Amino acid sequence: MPLIISSSTRDKAVYRLLRSAIVSRWAMTNRTKIPPLQIHSFSSLSTTSYKGKVSNTHTWTPGKVLCSKQSMSSFPSTIKAIGVLEQGDLEKIQLLDAPFPTPKSDELIIKVEYAGVNYIDTYHRSGLYPAPSFPFHLGQEPAGTIVALPTSEEVLNDPEYKLRGFQIGDRVAAYHGGAYAEYVAVNWIKTFKLPDGIETKLGAAILQGLTALTFATEAHEIKKGEYILIYAAAGGVGSILTQIAVQKGATVIATVSSESKAQIVRGYGAHHVLISTQQNVADEVLRITGGEGVHGIFDGIGKDTFEDDLKIARRKGTIVSLGNASGAVPPFAPLRLAAKNLKLLRPTLTNYIYTGEESRRYGAEFFELLSKGSVKVTIFKEYPFTAEGVKQSQIDITSRGTVGKLLVKVA
Repeated sequence: MPLIISSSTRDKAVYRLLRSAIVSRWAMTNRTKIPPLQIHSFSSLSTTSYKGKVSNTHTWTPGKVLCSKQSMSSFPSTIKAIGVLEQGDLEKIQLLDAPFPTPKSDELIIKVEYAGVNYIDTYHRSGLYPAPSFPFHLGQEPAGTIVALPTSEEVLNDPEYKLRGFQIGDRVAAYHGGAYAEYVAVNWIKTFKLPDGIETKLGAAILQGLTALTFATEAHEIKKGEYILIYAAAGGVGSILTQIAVQKGATVIATVSSESKAQIVRGYGAHHVLISTQQNVADEVLRITGGEGVHGIFDGIGKDTFEDDLKIARRKGTIVSLGNASGAVPPFAPLRLAAKNLKLLRPTLTNYIYTGEESRRYGAEFFELLSKGSVKVTIFKEYPFTAEGVKQSQIDITSRGTVGKLLVKVA
């Protein structure tokens, strides 16, 4: 039977002191027998049920909601993770022992089952993107189950948080660094509840899926009838971008590195597929568009293709630089954009899903595309949760021989 603490008074300080005293007393005397605690803040029990339907109700069940030292005791003290102690070549990747994550009050803890492999992992390993500290855990896309919830009352009362309906045991995916680990603490805003019918492993494509969706909506809003150029269209982000652009009614020009990849991308609906190792992409784009160029370019290649981008973007077109597969784009004079009034962006997903409302809306839209079959995620390969497995995943993703999504199977 839950203990109900209700306050009909407006003296919040007294109420909070009473609640704190009762909880602390129970925690000290008999932790194993603490019943669930439902706290109804400033509500009248005569107008509510005891089933947690009051808008300001929080249920505490020891061992489930992380709120005291006793609940931490049910978790291991150390975990395994894969990362680097210094940045450099592939040999820097190691299997590490790490402390169990200590969550902030606005974070939940995920027991990771799968983690997505992304090109950015190679940047974090090599030093192209400097690590803030060491050891540095690799990976950006954890997917698994919730084992602990946020403790902040501000978060628990946030309308956006309530709309998520997070519960212990829910299957979720997240956008968060350090995904190659057995457990990870993640901000609730960057966590997405997986709908029934979507496998947990598909959730580990959340970073690539949301990158494609937000960039096609905000970096350059793809419109019906536009010519859109997508580089590396068989890759993780490129394959999803291609399918979204086709859904939006654009004429899609896609680049790939081989005929086998070209066949796959044609299956996504691309109207023109160029094999970059055999054709001059810039010449072909201008031929297809009657010399006008494309309305939007989504370029994950970087240094080797940037000069062509300036040539083949049409007047008032948009270049979205979203990766550095060939190296970072070197500095250039912004005045060069004036020749055709071009727009150039180097966006990040983080700034498109910054608020709770943004992340919920885009997450729901992406999962709806998956559920309806409008977008398909192709799983290329699963790698073991070992240093050698992660090394091989980085070798493969940089070899130009992969298609779709690469995963590390953590558990």
